[in-house]
Amino acid sequence: MNDSLIIRGAREHNLKGVDLDLPRNTMIVFTGLSGSGKSSLAFDTIFAEGQRRYVESLSSYARQFLGQMDKPDVELIEGLSPAVSIDQKSTSRNPRSTVGTVTEIYDYLRLLYSRAGIQHCPVCDAVISSQTPQQIVDQVRALPEGTRFQVLAPVVRGRKGEYSELFGELRGRGFNRVRVDGTSERLDNPPTLNKRLKHDIEVIVDRLVVREGIRQRLTDSVETALGLAEGLVIIEQVDLPEDDPDRERRYSEKRACPNEHPLALDEMEPRTFSFNAPYGACPACTGIGTRLEVDPELVVPDEELTLAEGAVAPWSSHQKYFTRQLEALGKELSFDVDTPWRALPARAREAILRGKDYEVKVTYRNRWGRERIYSTGFEGVLDYVMRKHDETESDWSRERYQAYMREIPCPVCAGARLKPEVLAVRVGELSIAQLCELPISEARDFLADLNLSGQAAQIAGSVLTEINARLGFLVDVGLDYLSLARGAATLSGGEAQRIRLATQIGSGLVGVLYVLDEPSIGLHQRDNTRLIETLQRLRDLGNTLIVVEHDEDTIRSADWIVDIGPGAGELGGEVVYSGDIEGLAGAEGSVTGDYLARRRQIEIPVTRRKRDKSREVTVVGARENNLKDVTVSFPLGVLTAVTGVSGSGKSSLVNSILFQVLANRLNRARGVPGRHKTVRGVEHLDKVVHVDQSPIGRTPRSNPATYTGVWDHIRKIFAAVPESKVRGYGPGRFSFNVKGGRCESCKGDGTLKIEMNFLPDVYVPCEVCHGSRYNRETLEIRYKDKTVADVLDMTIHQAAEFFSASSVISRHLNTLVEVGLGYVRLGQSATTLSGGEAQRVKLATELQRRSTGRTIYVLDEPTTGLHFEDIRKLLGVLQGLVDKGNSVVVIEHNLDVIANADWVIDMGPEGGKGGGTVVVAGTPEKVAATESSYTGQFLAPVLEAARS
Repeated sequence: MNDSLIIRGAREHNLKGVDLDLPRNTMIVFTGLSGSGKSSLAFDTIFAEGQRRYVESLSSYARQFLGQMDKPDVELIEGLSPAVSIDQKSTSRNPRSTVGTVTEIYDYLRLLYSRAGIQHCPVCDAVISSQTPQQIVDQVRALPEGTRFQVLAPVVRGRKGEYSELFGELRGRGFNRVRVDGTSERLDNPPTLNKRLKHDIEVIVDRLVVREGIRQRLTDSVETALGLAEGLVIIEQVDLPEDDPDRERRYSEKRACPNEHPLALDEMEPRTFSFNAPYGACPACTGIGTRLEVDPELVVPDEELTLAEGAVAPWSSHQKYFTRQLEALGKELSFDVDTPWRALPARAREAILRGKDYEVKVTYRNRWGRERIYSTGFEGVLDYVMRKHDETESDWSRERYQAYMREIPCPVCAGARLKPEVLAVRVGELSIAQLCELPISEARDFLADLNLSGQAAQIAGSVLTEINARLGFLVDVGLDYLSLARGAATLSGGEAQRIRLATQIGSGLVGVLYVLDEPSIGLHQRDNTRLIETLQRLRDLGNTLIVVEHDEDTIRSADWIVDIGPGAGELGGEVVYSGDIEGLAGAEGSVTGDYLARRRQIEIPVTRRKRDKSREVTVVGARENNLKDVTVSFPLGVLTAVTGVSGSGKSSLVNSILFQVLANRLNRARGVPGRHKTVRGVEHLDKVVHVDQSPIGRTPRSNPATYTGVWDHIRKIFAAVPESKVRGYGPGRFSFNVKGGRCESCKGDGTLKIEMNFLPDVYVPCEVCHGSRYNRETLEIRYKDKTVADVLDMTIHQAAEFFSASSVISRHLNTLVEVGLGYVRLGQSATTLSGGEAQRVKLATELQRRSTGRTIYVLDEPTTGLHFEDIRKLLGVLQGLVDKGNSVVVIEHNLDVIANADWVIDMGPEGGKGGGTVVVAGTPEKVAATESSYTGQFLAPVLEAARS
């Protein structure tokens, strides 16, 4: 095979016939301005062709399920290895997915615990020992006299098959009945089972009643059952309800509690420790680990309000009805509805929240003014909200009541997801749930120090080696603060990508082409070195890495650098430089080279805005996730950066508490804020804007034009064209979301969705409209010789010039250009925008709205996907917002942004359990001078270089 990856004539999207020779088995960084064509070359050309060739290599039978994959617009690619993409898309949103299951480490842990775990009794914690048939008989005879029960032998548990031969064999041995999947069946007319489904089959050995003289018969039946089921027997008390946990008791000849607690454990298998299977999952929460419960803090969000003013939030929408009931309760308990909640007696607050078991007499006047009295029980607000939530069939109402509820750990398993008897199995004094709750770095240390002896050591040796190696890879990519029990849905895009990176290293593949999209996202500078070493280790296995990246450390560590530009969109798509780091700084026309050589740099303000202690928002007693009851003040009228290593508590403080509280109070949102005592200073603000990286839409219909609202104005311009008036076309004719002007073949999508079964869905251009979205008649209307489809195909920069005569349209479009999105096409599908691009579309949408000067903007890593030059432009936009009197809070790792902030709140010092406190709050200079701050250690050289 060639030693080089050869690309000729790449023209995908804005690429201009790119010719490139890349060395194999090296780490290659693609860099350049946002929109210059990096992703078009790395993902849409190189990776797409690698994936297409893989599909082509499959059999025709397999390909029929995959469909035909389009060939990228490229003349030639040679030396292409099998390609694997590791992007920023978040992992599974399934609440059952955890870091442990996604990385497959939990599968190895289940194997470890099933082979080397020591069972304990969940009641008395005694080590489980074997149980003789006589002990089982004695425990059954201890049941109350007259108890009817049957003796069952579980011969099949959770296995697929028809089992007709088994039924015949059992009948031949004299048995008359079996229980199949919970239903009793006669063996002279056995059921026909679906061989593709899993089944449980128990032989009904005997039916007895507890009384004198049954010892011998019971002993014979138990021994028969034990022999049939390899040491297991079930005693079912038939008179108990089906859902009674004591209806069935399992006994094992091999394992039982020495203190004779009436419980038993089956033979341990890996599935016993799975919370996604009924054999191990907690029956109360079915393995989810949480349940919804009404939270008094959310029911009474403001303790300064009186009951008459609506202190009880769920009752404020029906204030008159509930105030009457509260007045009646007040007469019983001697309190007044005009008393603030905080000043009410504890007994009264408890009664309002949890209800009373006696009746209250409610007085009211009917429509004719006559006084009426009726008696009613008083249902507490907590029970009221839960009842209404459970009873309603309206999604809107359910969401309304959920706004007063939090997810709490399951009261049975305490969030561990597993049955009590499974949680009582320990390896080295820890259950599998306790091990998974440890930070990954501590879990690795625990398993590395584990001393197993005898047979357990022999069995577990290779399993432990694999687990420790995979945990080590997670530590190397900067995820040591996560736990294996952490839900996959709560991971950021950067964390999810680095988990997939660690998983790939663990797989040990060789000769593969890996294409990565900004793996440094969300990573503190402290952890960058470990990430780069991990990438180099993946390379050293014998793989080629193409990394799309803007991080300076990663660029300088690359073996080969490809700078794409010189500009963005139509001004990009060319290779400005291809070579090693030494030549990049002197490359002509390379903006990246200019920044690396310090010919260009992001200026730091000479003076910083002063903190006004009389104008600030203060979060008091924050304790969400790992926050340790911290109180943090956010000065208003300044640019504030919230920093800290990954997992230090930045997002919990800013997104979960600060933003959610402000959104609820200022924007009338209904989100559930993170745990805290109160937030002071909200009166200084009138609006909060949150700009995150979630998609602006999940279908091809969504695009920057529709999201920002500019498309409505463009449609009006086309409707005002004389030809449109003659034909009677209104603005609706130029909408691709309604019948009339759109192509009905694709319903205005421009693409058709092809379901790929076990691969992601693929969108292909519509064969009727060829992707234009509109029908022929609509496309006959032209404005300045352009159709509506031509306008959608323009870049935002081109569209801004095209509509420069319209002040409304140009204001929208120029704002998008200001945030660095001039290269994006106006009608570009939201599904193709990166997280950083989607975030900037949202930011531009908010920027073009008129500002009151009392708005606070909350941004989560706005530099994601941005080149040095784009960051300089973004900072200009953010500083402009603050200059108008607004406040900006950014969660950020980028040192240039931190150095430009007026105020920095550094969280930490570590991630996970080692974080959750404020290390330092002050100016960037103060943070840089704080030795205990990791952020300060990396910020100091940046400030020093800028001042010199």
